[in-house]
Amino acid sequence: MKLLRYGPPGFEKPGLLDRHGHIRSLASQVSDIGGATLAPAQLESLRRLDPEDLPLVEGAPRLGPPVAGIGNVIAIGLNYPGHGAQYEIPSEPIIFSKHTGAVCGPNDPIEIPPGATKVDWEVELAVVIGQRAKRIPVDKALDHIAGYTLANDVSERDFQNERGGQFIKGKSYESFCPLGPWLVTKDEAPDPQDIRLWLDVNGRRVQDDSTANMIFPVRELVSYVSQFMALQPGDVIITGAPPGVGMTRGWYLSAGDQVDLGASGLGAQRQRVICGLPAN
Repeated sequence: MKLLRYGPPGFEKPGLLDRHGHIRSLASQVSDIGGATLAPAQLESLRRLDPEDLPLVEGAPRLGPPVAGIGNVIAIGLNYPGHGAQYEIPSEPIIFSKHTGAVCGPNDPIEIPPGATKVDWEVELAVVIGQRAKRIPVDKALDHIAGYTLANDVSERDFQNERGGQFIKGKSYESFCPLGPWLVTKDEAPDPQDIRLWLDVNGRRVQDDSTANMIFPVRELVSYVSQFMALQPGDVIITGAPPGVGMTRGWYLSAGDQVDLGASGLGAQRQRVICGLPAN
């Protein structure tokens, strides 16, 4: 299944994508696509539905992040060879957090914070947890996943690296975590290590790689993170970006730029880059 949420920010409704690419409403079945909806029994119940029996959503509504009420966004750094030429390959996964306030829809604009000079792009595979995961072994890790989606781990490198070396400061501005367009349940993506990722800036291909090249594959990441924290249904792990980010190219995003990114089987995103909105 491809589960999604559509509508204005803060007022999204649950839906799914049918085989023709049309949005069908799930409002009569679930209140939202959140932690409770991602439990195996609930997903199986939704899977038994015939999408043709669900109400058709007219038009082309805005898509929100495909998961509501995300408790944690856990990110993995330097998980592809060549991502940062100045770094050695880590012996263990590098973990940091993004504030959940950074989460937005797949086609919402990216805001450049006031004073920012190094806003960067990072296409990534995102893992959505479906069952509580605490100290789970590697061979059980995929059992705790509800599905996968696409993420852009937008980063302000000056805030990240030159303001005390705290990643979360450069990773958490509003709009810095576009997710979607939909959540693909793992039955439709049985091998998370066989997904192609790509990203263009103003039509120029800057990232193009496969999750097969991850240093630490998905099952190892989920198991590893669960040794340090209990992952909850609806939590998201973004699994690292392949080479080609602006930091290694020596150029960054500016207002007016367009970012397009996608993943095989997971859909695509498009974001315009704008100056940050006034404080409120």
